[in-house]
Amino acid sequence: MTEPAIKYRLIHEDKHTGARLGEIITPHGTYPTPMFMPVGTQASVKNISTRELKEMGAEFILGNTYHLWLRPGDELIAEAGGLHKFMNWDQPILTDSGGFQVFSLAGNRSIKEEGVTFKNHLNGDTMFLSPEKAMSIENNLGSDVMMSLDEAIPYFETYDYVKNSVERTSRWAERGLNAHRRPEDQGLFGIVQGAGFKSLRKQSAADLVSMDFPGYAVGGLSVGESKVEMNRVLDFTTPLLPADKPRYLMGVGSADSLIDGAMRGIDMFDCVLPTRIARKGTLMTHHGRLVVKNGKYKADFRPIDDECDCYVCQNYTRAYLRHLFNANELHGQNLASYHNLYFLLKMMEDLRTAIANDQVLEFREMVFAQYGFDQVNARNF
Repeated sequence: MTEPAIKYRLIHEDKHTGARLGEIITPHGTYPTPMFMPVGTQASVKNISTRELKEMGAEFILGNTYHLWLRPGDELIAEAGGLHKFMNWDQPILTDSGGFQVFSLAGNRSIKEEGVTFKNHLNGDTMFLSPEKAMSIENNLGSDVMMSLDEAIPYFETYDYVKNSVERTSRWAERGLNAHRRPEDQGLFGIVQGAGFKSLRKQSAADLVSMDFPGYAVGGLSVGESKVEMNRVLDFTTPLLPADKPRYLMGVGSADSLIDGAMRGIDMFDCVLPTRIARKGTLMTHHGRLVVKNGKYKADFRPIDDECDCYVCQNYTRAYLRHLFNANELHGQNLASYHNLYFLLKMMEDLRTAIANDQVLEFREMVFAQYGFDQVNARNF
């Protein structure tokens, strides 16, 4: 029997919350969890080089199947030796299925059992994405973790709509699994859907667990519902997933949700948030968010965050970053993006230490107090 490409090892559970300290074993190395994964949509984390990603301690990074399929094309990337070689990254890569991007083209796509027909956003060409096509693209990209094609639906839909969607997603997951041609090199994760309906989340999880994927994602969250609602869904969804396999919460990257998700058994997170807000001059700090373009920082020669030991905080001031943004210098976006990614990666490192010491609740209280987050969602722990 072929060994799965992706494996998980549980090291310790926080005795108060059940947050998991573990390791994910991949063809490109073994890395600790829970982890935050920077998003490299088009084979590049915006404004950050692969050298800088390694320097700041990044583990996994993401690639976007939809965008890479459109350009430069998955076949060209395969010809280059795969996505790792193409972008000069020798650590793990996770690729989504492209479904989220396709389904976000609400006015330009048609869903059928066979797959989704849509017009691409670059030139308007009609294209077709099926579970089999998504697998072919992701196999060509050569990512360590691939995602099944699911139907990405809005959170606030009717029960009947969501039920039909869950059933289609399960059928598509099985088709994708059958089409996956490199299970020894690439791990395929199933995506649990079901919006806010407990019975449908349970149905989706049961369908996917029966297919024995090497890992599972929780999808359909962070799409407009409240943090309280997201945590409620996680409370009843993650216990449905195997304890000996990694659990991935898709598209979540705020500090509060990373901690709350980990407390509910999540191992992997990703989001464009830290680099997206950085490009607008918003910085994450131990004292809350800082908008460096504000006039009060014009002559502020302190570091962005006096508790941060990243390259940016050790070498540049708030006044300098404000100048770069006001002068439209791209270097400002680079420095801000570097700091924000480092901040979240270091926070996850500190969270892992807290799990090891059974101090997750104390860690959460400290971070939430610094940011002014609502503490109420810890009430169940």
